[in-house]
Amino acid sequence: MSKALVIAEKPSVAQDIVRALTPQSGKFDKHDEYFENDQYIVSSAVGHLVEIKAPEEFDVKRGKWSFAHLPVIPPHFDLNPIDKSKGRLNALVKLIKRKDVTSLINACDAGREGELIFRLIVQYAGSAKAPVNKPVSRLWLQSMTPQAIRDGFDALRSDQQMLPLADAARCRSEADWLVGINGTRAMTAFNSRDGGFFLTTVGRVQTPTLSIVVEREEKIRKHVYRDYWEIRGTFDAVAGQYEGKWFDPAWKKNEQDPEQRADRVWTQQEADAIAAAVRGQPATVTEESKPSTQASPGLYDLTTLQREANSRFGFSAKTTLSLAQALYEKHKVLTYPRTDSRYLPEDYLSVAKQTAQMIATSDMPGPLRALAPHAQTALSNGYIKPTKKVFDNSKVSDHFAIIPTLQTPSSLTEAEAKLYDMVVKRFLAVFFPPAEFQVTTRISTVKAAGKSFSFQTNGKVLVKPGWQAVYGKEATDENAEPGTSGAMLVPVAAGELVRTESADVKALQTKPPARYTEATLLSAMEGAGKLVDDDELREAMAEKGLGTPATRAAIIEGLLAEKYMLREGRELIPTAKAFQLMTLLRGLGVEELTKPELTGNWEFQLSEMEKGRLKREAFMAEIAAMTQRVVQKAKEYDRDTIPGDYATLKTPCPKCGGVVKENYRRFTCVGKTGHGDECGFSIPKIPGGRSFELPEVETFLREKKVGPLEGFRSKAGWPFTAELALVFDDEINNWKLEFDFGEDARKAEESGEPVDFSAQTPLGHCPKCNGRVFDHGSNYVCEHAVGSHIACDFKSGKIILQQPIEAAQMSKLLEHGKTDLLENFVSNKTRRKFKAYLTYDRKEGKVVFEFEPRAAKGAPAARKSATVGRAGAGAAAEDGAEGAGASAAAKPAKTAAKTAAKAPAKAASKTAAKAPAKKTVVRKAAAKKATASS
Repeated sequence: MSKALVIAEKPSVAQDIVRALTPQSGKFDKHDEYFENDQYIVSSAVGHLVEIKAPEEFDVKRGKWSFAHLPVIPPHFDLNPIDKSKGRLNALVKLIKRKDVTSLINACDAGREGELIFRLIVQYAGSAKAPVNKPVSRLWLQSMTPQAIRDGFDALRSDQQMLPLADAARCRSEADWLVGINGTRAMTAFNSRDGGFFLTTVGRVQTPTLSIVVEREEKIRKHVYRDYWEIRGTFDAVAGQYEGKWFDPAWKKNEQDPEQRADRVWTQQEADAIAAAVRGQPATVTEESKPSTQASPGLYDLTTLQREANSRFGFSAKTTLSLAQALYEKHKVLTYPRTDSRYLPEDYLSVAKQTAQMIATSDMPGPLRALAPHAQTALSNGYIKPTKKVFDNSKVSDHFAIIPTLQTPSSLTEAEAKLYDMVVKRFLAVFFPPAEFQVTTRISTVKAAGKSFSFQTNGKVLVKPGWQAVYGKEATDENAEPGTSGAMLVPVAAGELVRTESADVKALQTKPPARYTEATLLSAMEGAGKLVDDDELREAMAEKGLGTPATRAAIIEGLLAEKYMLREGRELIPTAKAFQLMTLLRGLGVEELTKPELTGNWEFQLSEMEKGRLKREAFMAEIAAMTQRVVQKAKEYDRDTIPGDYATLKTPCPKCGGVVKENYRRFTCVGKTGHGDECGFSIPKIPGGRSFELPEVETFLREKKVGPLEGFRSKAGWPFTAELALVFDDEINNWKLEFDFGEDARKAEESGEPVDFSAQTPLGHCPKCNGRVFDHGSNYVCEHAVGSHIACDFKSGKIILQQPIEAAQMSKLLEHGKTDLLENFVSNKTRRKFKAYLTYDRKEGKVVFEFEPRAAKGAPAARKSATVGRAGAGAAAEDGAEGAGASAAAKPAKTAAKTAAKAPAKAASKTAAKAPAKKTVVRKAAAKKATASS
């Protein structure tokens, strides 16, 4: 009997499909990797199972990529299985090749990426000479309810219909590969010319997005603060007091000076003169009052949902996407979230009414119950009716706006409930009438000292809340206290003279542009670098934005993961590495990767391809040509440095006291005059593949050391954490930069020389002997654990598994028995980050990891799973194979580093892998009792 193989994107969706089809097609038998009945076999991927093959395996010994083999533009793109999901891929290939499988149904997510996942699996299952030749249909779902799934199976799309989307999906993937592989290798080769390995990642969408953030930060850094003054007057009327702000009615906008405003005075003398002139003087009043309306915002697409969730709750774009995906897949209470439309199909009016009915009558959990009366109001008053603001087929392509489904929510997490509440409120509000306001502009004019001075007072009163009622707004109370939020202006009778009771001068400063948050960066990505708030303009720019609603969160997360940006609160701040990349690309003239509008045009072309208006071959030819240009510019650049906007350090040269300036590759002394009197002092900007931040290099020159710092890379490309030291070299008669792995302290310990801690403040008391603990080389040590009379052995590394242990954290451990939760430990075995506390185990006499309890079981935190005490900052860190550190008995740092450099990372943790701790979260390491590997 012939059967159709249904391939979903993930196992949970496969299970939903089976549940939906069972009433119609009969019971399914469950197998390890699939479900089967007489009509269907249902299985799934787990996201991407295959990827485009790299041109060659990375050569660890060589340590960097060469220009010799660039650009890489293959005639065709071969595929490789993704290691972690090989088993799932092999199972699907076996099912695809089954003789009784006569057709395939693509049930992956209904979008560009879902199309690609399915197509690559089918391509991998065949070969160039013998491709899979079975009919393909497309299941296109807007909702995950059982009925929506059954409706989707009744309206399967043909393979021919999906070819334009498939072409766009492949082009996006191959273009990203070409630009990423060639751009990254070319820029890495350029930056590694002077030795070392400086991984410089470049991406077709990632890099132009980064340029937006860097340009904003440059404007912030260059901003010159200017003082200005405002004058605020308080006026006495018969009915009470009101305030007004002075302004110049003759002011006109100055294009050359955008900081000019009608209400700003640029000298205190002038501001004081205005205030003195009007105090106690009478004023005439003119007033204009007119009605105003404000329509509700449109329905959500993914980007607007991410923007507002970031602004309201601080959710990252990635968090919002995962919450929306859970509400769609797991709870089935939202429609498909990865959409770029804010409209519904014109035949969806009845569904909208049913959805409002569900909200009005269902027993919603917690605060969501308050929405029921608003839904009932919309139904009772006939608000839900056909309108182009909501129902417009021309604005709906593959997916419509995010709205609630007919499913009543239950068991939502707090974060899920917040997002669901946002979507439900927006869905109801869009049908309500506009909010109505009475807007009043009052001008109080004082004539004094032969001049006329104008003060403006604005009032906006909510008359009819309309859609704002859904958000808890009510009409303004006429009896509200003057001056309170939403209160009406104090009335002034026609012809009444008011008196200027007081006039106060307020000193202010101009502000630089605000840093990007994820909300504002998403908006800028939508407008290809332009912040777009106007809905109509936003729609016009949508097809030329950076990335798509489905990919923007991943782009932002990628920049954070590559350390091009940092999150500080809600702000996104570019790092020195980001400025280094932008300086390089601008210096090389690689506009394709620095101008967002050019990349926005690529996205527009992909959108045109989805609609069948552009051929795949034409797009890929342009991408290949652009890739060749990027590589060629990097290859042929022959000047000594890259032009750029470089800093002058505040800290003087440690050799001659001269000025130290930044260039593309180094910080260099230019002498006290900057004209030929330099002393030769110079240090690299990118030691060990990590860019210095300006505050770090200032500290380094001033204090002759800095760290521990994360993000260094060995010659083999492995990451490590280390301290840096500025040491005087007699051979060159100058200072030079060195990695400090505590060698001097170790030699002093071996010699038994007494250690002088008198210049230090102790971090706390030793948990073993109650002595004092100090900073010593690469360790924190008990004063009795070093010197000629050793009576204690307490030591703990300042770097443990690439996690710097700050002195403040060691003080917490000594005083309270535990550090804060530290988030940047890196497993030597898996190379993955993990979180843990450090705590002191008195029974074992060691510092150990303590892990957060698993939420599901609520069990106490796992403890004593891995020893981290008595550890130095691993000498092997130089080659990325550091554990918790070397014990006092470990090999000298340089020897250990050499040994580690000879072997790949796996070899570095073989010892630790031999003796795993039974049923514990991490494994005990074997470098005596003093090291920890995870």
